[in-house]
Amino acid sequence: MTAAFAAAIFDRDLRTLSREIEAYPTDADLWATRPSITNVGGTLALHLAGNLQHYVGARLGGTNYTRDRAAEFARRGVPRSELLREIEAARAAVKTALSGSLPADLAADFPERIAGKTVNTGEYLMHLMTHFAYHLGQLDYHRRIVTGNDAGVGAVQPSELSTAR
Repeated sequence: MTAAFAAAIFDRDLRTLSREIEAYPTDADLWATRPSITNVGGTLALHLAGNLQHYVGARLGGTNYTRDRAAEFARRGVPRSELLREIEAARAAVKTALSGSLPADLAADFPERIAGKTVNTGEYLMHLMTHFAYHLGQLDYHRRIVTGNDAGVGAVQPSELSTAR
């Protein structure tokens, strides 16, 4: 894996996240709860954008982003326009942070201890990609349950890979 490939996957999945958010008919639907579903669409969008802005943007790219993880899960009623701005900020942070990365950067230790452990940067980027995909799937199901619309948004399309031709 290269940093460019990681950046491309993050970008593809962040664009999918934007399409998911845009597919909710109303802002209120983003925050609609259902039994046994603790993370609603708006919460997941805040969490995914905050997660990448922190771990990739701030830790690898040196941005000044300050994460408030508790607020990602506590805030409610955030307008769609603000969620989309956060997603775009995450896209910019990932692009900036990973654009100049070299193979040696991926082989190095990640600059923050994770759950009390030192981890490899490349492996942690792969973890962040799978974490993102996991929550993206949750968001997709939340949208389908809340809206009753089973139409997809073209999530994780291989045709959107940076090397697709």
